[in-house]
Amino acid sequence: MQLEEFNYNLPENLIAQVPAQKRDMSKMLVMDRFDGSLEHKHFCDITDYLTENDLLVLNNTKVIPARLYAKKDTGAIIEVFLIRKIEKDIWIALIKPSKRVKTGMTIQVSESLSVEILEKDDDKWKIHLVYQGNIFEILDKVGHIPLPPYIERKMTDDEYKNLDFDRYQTVFAQKAGAVAAPTAGLHFTKELLTKLEVQGTKHCFITLNVGLGTFKPVKCENILEHKMDSESFEITQETADIINNAKAQGKNIVAVGTTSVRTLETVMNKYGNIKACKDSSELFIYPGYEFKIVDKLITNFHLPKSTLLMLVSAFSSKDFIFNAYDEAIKNNYRFYSYGDCMFIK
Repeated sequence: MQLEEFNYNLPENLIAQVPAQKRDMSKMLVMDRFDGSLEHKHFCDITDYLTENDLLVLNNTKVIPARLYAKKDTGAIIEVFLIRKIEKDIWIALIKPSKRVKTGMTIQVSESLSVEILEKDDDKWKIHLVYQGNIFEILDKVGHIPLPPYIERKMTDDEYKNLDFDRYQTVFAQKAGAVAAPTAGLHFTKELLTKLEVQGTKHCFITLNVGLGTFKPVKCENILEHKMDSESFEITQETADIINNAKAQGKNIVAVGTTSVRTLETVMNKYGNIKACKDSSELFIYPGYEFKIVDKLITNFHLPKSTLLMLVSAFSSKDFIFNAYDEAIKNNYRFYSYGDCMFIK
């Protein structure tokens, strides 16, 4: 299976630079995964497509302000991008420009936070965060939300904080640890979740801490040679019970986002049912994969040649998905993280 098979041309003006004015007023392209038929709706219309026979599985990870700007003694500015915590106060990070730091150096982010450079591992660094208090509270004050590289705009710090600290986060975000948002969940409001609950559509939460691997380009011409980055996840006993009971009752499991898909399918592959666990996923889903638990999918529009586009192509068919993307482009849907979405039923 060749990488070029998953390429398409997207006009640059359709890459969403800011979120929709209201979360649930994003456009929603509804697609039947079995016959490819399409309907144009808005996300608030999701209530017309879900019933008491559907269970929503949402990712409640919380995006941390992972981009830090530190100063060397010389006054040079160094960008430190936190990727993941590996033990208490020890993190893996990207550093730019990396040539300006070396092992043993300490650089200052603010009065409350400094970064000690421990060692380099390939293109990443192991660092020690030095602080007093709660690191996530400190990051909220001094860190920057790590927006994807395709969001390019000029905003003041205050404008950016007012917008992205709120909107690049789901309304149900709880467990800090992600460096990218589970973007399909961005369309939900608390009111919409309540409305769904009232009509009988229950929901539950998994946690997968979205890593930089979500933006990692596939560089192999033969996609089967691609290796996914590992991402940690957690399923509680409560969630496991809810999903297993729903499945036993013949209900549809509706994954909200590719992160929920990968978490659920990883656990099913490993255990044969949904089990409470803390684990990690390196599951690469591409056409030919047989889904074991996910029945429906809410997802944003993904980058050309991306593993996310391959996943949604596996969930339906590549031809149906690419036809849907063509339709979305013709109708000026907004693409990627802050963009519109699909409901694949």
